[in-house]
Parts: sequence; C-alpha cells; structure tokens
Amino acid sequence: MQMKKSLFLLIVFSFCLCLGWASASTILFQGFNWESCNKPGGWYNSLLSSVDDLAHAGVSHVWLPPPSHSVSPQGYLPGKLYDLNASKYGTEAELKALIAALHQRGIKAVADVVINHRTATKQDARGVWCIFEGGTPDGRLNWGPSYICRDDVKYGDGRGNLDSGEGYDAAPDIDHLNPRVQMELTGWMNWLKDDIGFNGWRFDYAKGYAPGVMRQYIEKTSPDFAVGEIWNALSYGQDGKPNYNQDAHRNDLARWVQNAGGGVSVFDFTTKGILQAAVGGEWWRMRDCNSKPPGTIGVMPRNSVTFIDNHDTGSTQKLWAFPSDKIIQGYAYILTHPGVPTIFYDHFFQWGLMGQIEALVAVRTRNGIHETSTVNILAAEADAYVAMIDGKVIVKIGPKFDVGNLIPPGFKVTISGKDYSVWEKNTQ
Repeated sequence: MQMKKSLFLLIVFSFCLCLGWASASTILFQGFNWESCNKPGGWYNSLLSSVDDLAHAGVSHVWLPPPSHSVSPQGYLPGKLYDLNASKYGTEAELKALIAALHQRGIKAVADVVINHRTATKQDARGVWCIFEGGTPDGRLNWGPSYICRDDVKYGDGRGNLDSGEGYDAAPDIDHLNPRVQMELTGWMNWLKDDIGFNGWRFDYAKGYAPGVMRQYIEKTSPDFAVGEIWNALSYGQDGKPNYNQDAHRNDLARWVQNAGGGVSVFDFTTKGILQAAVGGEWWRMRDCNSKPPGTIGVMPRNSVTFIDNHDTGSTQKLWAFPSDKIIQGYAYILTHPGVPTIFYDHFFQWGLMGQIEALVAVRTRNGIHETSTVNILAAEADAYVAMIDGKVIVKIGPKFDVGNLIPPGFKVTISGKDYSVWEKNTQ
C-alpha cells in the first residue's frame, strides 16, 4: 500500500514538473506594452501565439493588461469593470482562451487591477460625471457621487470619506474606506479569479489608497501572486543624478508592504533607478554602505519585484527609460539576483534579446536562485560589478574585462555578452 502511494505521488510530481507548476523561481513577464491595444486582430489573439515561447523561456506568471471597459484604450481609465467585451485588447472569450492556453503550459495569469479611480457613464443633476455603472444587470458597482472621496471636490458631493492615499487628477478618486466599495471590488476580483481564470494581481497606482485597504483586498481574494505599483521619485543631487544613498526610498516601499500585511509585493523602483545610473560607468552604486544590494531587494527581497522597464517607463511613453544600449546588462543583474525579476515584452520579442534572456533565466532556474537568495558582492567599482549568488553563480557586469583574481577555483563561464559574464560552479 505504501509503495502504491509513493508511486502515485511520484507520478503526480512528475506531471507537475511537465506542466511547469513546480518552477523553483517566480519569473514575471509583462505581456503587453503601451501600444498593444492597437494591435489589428486583438492583443489577446496575438499573444496567444507566443505562449509556447514564454513557457520555453521559463516564465511562471504573465501580467496581462487591464481587462475592462475603459475610456482610454490602454485600460487605465476603467468604467464598467464587469464589461470585458469593450476592451481594446479583445473580447472576454478571447481573454479566457489566452488564460486557458497559459494554464495549459503551466503559466499563471496576473490581471492589471485598476481600482483607485473610475470613469463615470452618466452625469448627475449637477452635470458632473459621477454616476458609475458596473456592467451587470443587478447593480453591482453601480455607484454615485457619495462613493467618491470627499476631498475630490471636482467629482464628489462631500459625503464620502477623505482620500486614504494620494490623489489622482484624471478621474474620480474612489472612496476605498466605504464598506460597499470594498465588498463589491472584492467580489469583482474574485469573479476575475473564479470565472475568468486569473491567478493574481498587479495593482495600478496602489499609493492611491491606504495599505490597510490593500491588506483587505489581498486577504479576501487570496491571489497566488500580487504586486503593487508605488512609483515615487528617488532623491537626486545637484548634478541631476541619483544620490548614492536611497535608503529612504526603499524603506518607504518596504514599509508599505509591511503596512499592507506582507501578502503583497512591490515593484522595486529603487533598484531600477540606481541600476540605470550604474550602467553608465558608476557600478559602485550597486553596493550599499552595508555591502548589500542598494534597492528594495537589499532589505526585503521576498516582496520585491525587479524590472528594467514597463509600459510607462519604456515602450513609446519613455517616462523613465533604461539606457537602450545597456538593457541586457540590466537583465544580467535582475535575473541573477534576489527578488522576483520581470521581463518586458518589448525587450524579449522586439529587441533581439530573447536568446540571452532565456540563457540568463536558465542559469537562475538551474541554480535555484530565488526571491531570498544570498548575495556576496565581490567588487563594485566604476567599471565593474561582481557578485556571487548563493555560492553557486558569479556575475560580472561592466566593461572591465579582467576580474580573474575575484573568481575562485571551480567556476566556469557559461554565458557572456556585451559587458557581462556569468560563471557557474562546476559540480562535476
């Protein structure tokens, strides 16, 4: 009996491995850019043809664009949240087909959840656009001006609570302290999970409401993965460059995670800002005063999601773009370091970097590098950054070629490219 049970468990485990659900490390892939909403034939259908490539690359989660009806084609000014057929990315049926294809290859789907603000469908008696419709016949998410924050005087009627976070000018700020708002938004997210097939959330403009509210959303929807966007500026010197010490910035991100209950991660904007300055010949920036990584991964790696660019910072918006000739160096860093690394659609499919990114992911997977892996920084100079991760992998980034004196015996180069090399410990 015991032998049969063991055989059964072995078969189940092998099956999971084949599906990819047993991935040792979470790899997030942003599956769209700012222009994806304009794709002829629909973005969901287009991305469907790339699922096999994503599975082959070792991606574990794909972040998809906002799925609902929206005034803006990109989806970030949502209105009727339950209406997924009005999306410029495709229909509800096409979205379900894409998610089903991802699941078939062992990849989980992350929804871009835009709930800080909403756009109205009707005007009230004052002539103000503040009457919301949810997109269902039963009145869910059908709200009026009293569901808008009191201090959003442009849209509200003074009956809502004060905004618990930062304001948002482009659309009405929803009162997330209102019990009905919390209940109905939670219901909508659970519908996205149970009926549509999403596994997790990326929260847009998460600083727009209190982290305590975020905690409620996480606890009541139980996502497989969740990450919030808290985009605040780094501190800069008179030379226009980031200051060396960004502890205040990363500590703010870590504090938000703690106040949100620890069940949600945060995009590591600190690492992005420092890293894109470091690649310009200032690699000394990548070691803090305690000889640790200087970003959020240096203080709270388990809840840090690293990235190079996204639909806002890069793509056609380029609001805070990583140096275009240093992109692969950036990936050499985040794919060998702690945290959850993010791969951007443009870099993978449009920049000719697919092979190099796949090779870096393979090193990460092969050596079991994960969110809380240890980093021993061996050098951080103007022209070279060298670090050992988990005692198994060494990465060198920067133009300096000769770093042989820092590489211990038993390591061999397995990947090299423009200004980066990766060594793996020889286990034979």
